[in-house]
Amino acid sequence: MKTSESVPRMKRHYAKLTAHLAKLGPILQGTITERTIERDDPENPGEKKAYGPYFQWTWKRAGKTVTVNLSAAQAKAYQKAIDNHRRLENILGEMRDLSLAILEQTTEGVIKRNRNK
Repeated sequence: MKTSESVPRMKRHYAKLTAHLAKLGPILQGTITERTIERDDPENPGEKKAYGPYFQWTWKRAGKTVTVNLSAAQAKAYQKAIDNHRRLENILGEMRDLSLAILEQTTEGVIKRNRNK
């Protein structure tokens, strides 16, 4: 964010970001992984057969990695929520930057000493 932007303009942009937050929908942290498993084919000894795809959702809870198997429909819905979480993080970062810029332009700071004396 440019510090030379006007405060009213930054506040309007901040309000737009707030509106985006309200429209996000469900949010989840984590990652969806699509897996397939190759096993020996019981009908053709010596050959492998692929099983899957299987979907897994992995995330951290209390510092521990948690993995849950999902259906294809769940994986699609959960992935949307994960994408929403990433959008949320981006919007929050932009809101933090805007907040700092607004506060720097609208509040008086401490007088800094001149150290060149």
